[in-house]
Amino acid sequence: VASAETSLLNKLIRTSLVESSHTVEILQRDPNSPLFSVKTFEELPLKKELLQGIYMMGFNRPSKIQETALPIMLAYPPQNLIAQSQSGTGKTAAFVLAMLSRVNAAEKYPQCLCLAPTYELALQIGHVLEAVGRFCADIQVTYAIRGNRVPRGTVLKEQIVIGTPGTTLDWCFKLRVVDVKKIHMLVLDEADIMMDMQGLSCQSIRIQRRSCQMLLFSATFKETVRAFAIQTISNPIVIKLREEELTLSNIRQYFFVCKSREEKYRALCNIYGSITIGQAMIFCQTRRSADWLAVTMSKDGHQVGILTAELLVAQRANVIQRFREGKEKVLIATNVCARGIDVQQVTIVVNFSLPTTQQSQPDYETYLHRIGRAGRFGKRGIAFSMVEEEDVRLIRMIENHFQTKIKQLEPDDMDEMEKLEK
Repeated sequence: VASAETSLLNKLIRTSLVESSHTVEILQRDPNSPLFSVKTFEELPLKKELLQGIYMMGFNRPSKIQETALPIMLAYPPQNLIAQSQSGTGKTAAFVLAMLSRVNAAEKYPQCLCLAPTYELALQIGHVLEAVGRFCADIQVTYAIRGNRVPRGTVLKEQIVIGTPGTTLDWCFKLRVVDVKKIHMLVLDEADIMMDMQGLSCQSIRIQRRSCQMLLFSATFKETVRAFAIQTISNPIVIKLREEELTLSNIRQYFFVCKSREEKYRALCNIYGSITIGQAMIFCQTRRSADWLAVTMSKDGHQVGILTAELLVAQRANVIQRFREGKEKVLIATNVCARGIDVQQVTIVVNFSLPTTQQSQPDYETYLHRIGRAGRFGKRGIAFSMVEEEDVRLIRMIENHFQTKIKQLEPDDMDEMEKLEK
């Protein structure tokens, strides 16, 4: 699945911020320049209408990234910022607050531009902006996205434009409905994804001016982002929230040797009969296998959701949201859901089939991300893998690669399962 889709799914299904224990690193050219952090929204120079909006959204205090980023974004004179932080840490609300604070509501023309890699992500940012700014009646937003056509010569009265790069740049340079000389804040969301998708660098430079504040947000800070920043952004402050590293240390791993998918299913039933499960994710290698398992489990009375690449983004978001809310205890997925999407209450992961490469070797990275769903945020989890006799070699290769131990269980050994519960 495209990284832009994974990012959108995370935005759609987040009901609260991810509480991260990782430290915030700050890089700036002048280490003696004072930087401030805040512990409450009241410490920031925010209008009471924005405070009302942020509290109505359920934000009681700033997240880790917001504590440091917001004072920089709201400072005078304006400062350029690159903020690297994974999804769910409050980035969108942070730059939305900055945009709503920077615009002059009395002036009826575009003053802030926000670019996102896809139509859906642009709309999602807009939903957050409209929620945070619900009490700012004089501030309006428009969307430079496909389907929203504006004739040449249109006079835009909205102060904030959110859009995708292609359409936004057309509005600026072909149709000239946005005067870039009047733009004093440019926000790039999911910048790392946009760098991969299109040659955004030179186009953004055409918008950016010396008096325009640049805010660049990225889930990673890889070389493409770093090079773009050096080329485009004058003297930026860089904030990095260290990404959580997936680890196998808090996940107990087991495997079964099964002769057929029916025997795999019996082993799965034994897991259910012996272990009190919070919620479980079951990974299949193919959609056909996932469909068969979903139908079979449903016939046996289990509430299951199924997640495959063929679903539309909104459908996938709905499946994950139902699972998050506990409406289904089991989520059956192909690799579409192996990385990036966090459901904290997952305690058990089952590999109904091991992830493999086209060369029939273990796909180590996918294995790590699959079973990492059961050990998020330092919690203990259990991972089961089901293999046929000829695939035991894959288990040994995984053990060797991760320097870990995967214990064999018998498919019908209920006593051993009950020991796991204890």
